[in-house]
Amino acid sequence: MKNISSNFGAVVLGSETRFSVWSATAQTVWLCLFDKDGNETRVEMQHGEAGVFFAVAPVGAGQRYGFRADGEYAPERGLWFDPLKLLVDPYAVEIDGPYRYDKRLASARGVFDTAPLLPKAVVRNLPEVIQSTPLFQLGGLIYELQLKSFTKLHPDVPAAQRGTVAALAHPAIIEHLQKLRVSAVELMPITAWMDERHLPPLGLSNAWGYNPVSFMALDPRLCPGGVQELRETVAALHRAGIGVILDLVFNHTAESDVAGPTLSLRGLDATTYYRSRDGELVNDTGTGNTIACDHPVTRGLIMDSLRHFVRHAGIDGFRFDLAPVLGRGADGFDAKAALLEEMRGDATLADRVLIAEPWDIGPQGYQLGNFGHRFLEWNDKFRDDIRRFWRGDGSMVGALATRLAGSSDVFGGDGQTGTRTVNFIAAHDGMTLADLVSFEHKHNDANGEGNRDGHNENLSWNNGVEGETADAAVQAARSRDIRALLATLFASRGAIMLTAGDEFGRTQGGNNNAYCQDNETSWLSWGNRDRELEAYAFSLAKMRAGFRAFSQLHFLGGNDVQWLTESGVPMTVADWEDPSRQRLCMVLSGEGGRLAVLINGDRRKVAFHLPERGGHRWDDGVVAGRSVEFRREVENGD
Repeated sequence: MKNISSNFGAVVLGSETRFSVWSATAQTVWLCLFDKDGNETRVEMQHGEAGVFFAVAPVGAGQRYGFRADGEYAPERGLWFDPLKLLVDPYAVEIDGPYRYDKRLASARGVFDTAPLLPKAVVRNLPEVIQSTPLFQLGGLIYELQLKSFTKLHPDVPAAQRGTVAALAHPAIIEHLQKLRVSAVELMPITAWMDERHLPPLGLSNAWGYNPVSFMALDPRLCPGGVQELRETVAALHRAGIGVILDLVFNHTAESDVAGPTLSLRGLDATTYYRSRDGELVNDTGTGNTIACDHPVTRGLIMDSLRHFVRHAGIDGFRFDLAPVLGRGADGFDAKAALLEEMRGDATLADRVLIAEPWDIGPQGYQLGNFGHRFLEWNDKFRDDIRRFWRGDGSMVGALATRLAGSSDVFGGDGQTGTRTVNFIAAHDGMTLADLVSFEHKHNDANGEGNRDGHNENLSWNNGVEGETADAAVQAARSRDIRALLATLFASRGAIMLTAGDEFGRTQGGNNNAYCQDNETSWLSWGNRDRELEAYAFSLAKMRAGFRAFSQLHFLGGNDVQWLTESGVPMTVADWEDPSRQRLCMVLSGEGGRLAVLINGDRRKVAFHLPERGGHRWDDGVVAGRSVEFRREVENGD
């Protein structure tokens, strides 16, 4: 069935505005107009086509509004109607304040009027931007960042801009991104969210934003200037040659489980927007609810949200959190589900970047490699295999080569010759790169859950001491390991992703689930950054940008690559199967000539020797223990 998206929300029509909202189960819906003093005027909406309520009011841009709905109250059947609950328009493009959790938002029917507790939607008549080809080049560097954490402590950014979208347009920020050769920044959620209900009593707050209420409205804490601020920042980054990817959460909302607050979708029509089974909310996300992405109305809302950000802000692409939810129906995940097919075929999205996080916690929730055409995918096999290799696990050299070559075992099905991988070693969710080589165990006590939250297996190591140490030898070993991990990432085929701050040694003190640490734990300490490590990362970025073989998308093979031992001879079956082998040479051939990547996972230094061609020579040399070095072939006389 075709998705349903018929000018929902607030549409300015000259001196009037048309408001429309969907509810297949409500008996009555009111438009609630608020003046500058908070006084409310209610207008009963007309019930038009099945499920569509609408009203026309003599108001324009800047008008604050919400909805109320009434009908049967039977939560066990997904009916939550309560006219005392103010409801935020699912199509709101702006709200007048942030969402703040209050237990009264979850009160029973008829107990409390929630209008004073919720932000109001704001009518806007947004201009469209002139569209251009997305700047992100497939195979480029994606730089994942959380706005507040990234700029809160940056000394060059004006205090008023720190922690906002506008800060990304500051020359100091752009200079840093350009030195890393960033192809696109990936902004962790900037749409409006609410704290999980267990956080305020602990004195904590959500620092990441993966608990949305609104799919289009930007969070005023991060983007106080609304869509205009986002549009101007995107334009500034585009002028610098940098694209912008939004991390969007379409898998659940902050309305959570049956004990959660009623804010928007639940109070309008939970049976449409949320998945349920035998009267119980489905929880494929671990948050208490799951968006019903197979319903035509929900699909319409999601597609309209994507088009909104492209048309009104010029966004280059999107990353989808817990993306299997987008393809779930009654029979489980389907890579050709209606919503995914609409994303692939939509004219507005035709050239946009689409990135899937290919797992959720539902049945058959691990779908790496299965999203198919148009979708890049976060590759956790790359993450885990590279960590295992540098941790010193045995029998990993074959997996190392497969990951460096584009992961054809994951993405090479159905005759595909190009990789859709997004290679990464660390992300927002998990240990930082520096913590990965400094902590063998997670340290999440500050999260208030007795260190029970977060993954227990991180494939990490501490180089002999758990956490902070003044031991110079341990510090040197950690510095060496971070460089090896970074070099391996930058030497891999396909798109790569680096999380902000990992290029200069950021730490979270071993916390591998810092979603609720809106403080110095997650804020990047620009003043204390490791400048030598940062310079090394810049050099890796320059090297990768200067040798296009790394960023191309077809799988490495044939004449593109040679896999050699440290002696310069081709790897044999016995070499590949040797469980103790920790050395590998990858020789790449491309437009820029030939380049060798020398990988030494041993703790002792090793002399690598490379086969020479007539008229050419290699800059042979000794590779230090547990490190990666690059050698370019040059013509004799150069």
